[in-house]
Amino acid sequence: MINISPILETYLDNHANQEPEILSRLRVETYQCTTQPHMISGEYQGRLLSLISKILFPKTILELGTFTGYATLCLAEGLVDGGKIITMDKNDELEYLCRKYFDESDYAEQIDFRVNDAREELNTIEENSVDLAFVDADKESYPYYFEKVLTLLRPGGVMLVDNVLWYGKVMMVEEDKKDPSTKILKEFNDMVTADPRVESIILPIRDGITLIRKK
Repeated sequence: MINISPILETYLDNHANQEPEILSRLRVETYQCTTQPHMISGEYQGRLLSLISKILFPKTILELGTFTGYATLCLAEGLVDGGKIITMDKNDELEYLCRKYFDESDYAEQIDFRVNDAREELNTIEENSVDLAFVDADKESYPYYFEKVLTLLRPGGVMLVDNVLWYGKVMMVEEDKKDPSTKILKEFNDMVTADPRVESIILPIRDGITLIRKK
């Protein structure tokens, strides 16, 4: 994560809306039951996802990388009546935890949770049908996901891509040869910045989120 001063972090947390109670319980259980709880979007980032979704008022949301479903529920807060969020993850070990909270939430009927490889599931989605996408899956597939999701987004649609600063490694001159994700993410960030089909900016929140608008 990008280091910020504890004073600033506390101030930011104190001036963001508080997470709903169901998300608080999910966050606690994620830390209790998973080996990599840091992968959760968390309270501050979750409120950002919720706010962006509410601004866009999307009919269809696409999420790649469900983990325990925290971000899914945050994004679902902005759905229009009758809208849906399609979220996919190939890891079935945490399916029970996701479904537990999805079923309890106000969005149970609007969540289409698919436990399968995203490359397969993405081919089932109609082009130009997605209003908002959140990409937080395997980093080495980011270039593929970007190209594929871009075809699924409607013109003016928004894509959010997580972990683009990769613990600050993308800014280092010498790459970690044992971590191929660093090289991929460096190339990905340059690719998005140079792409004339989109407008983009990197938000230095937690591990970095790229905000992308399809022209």
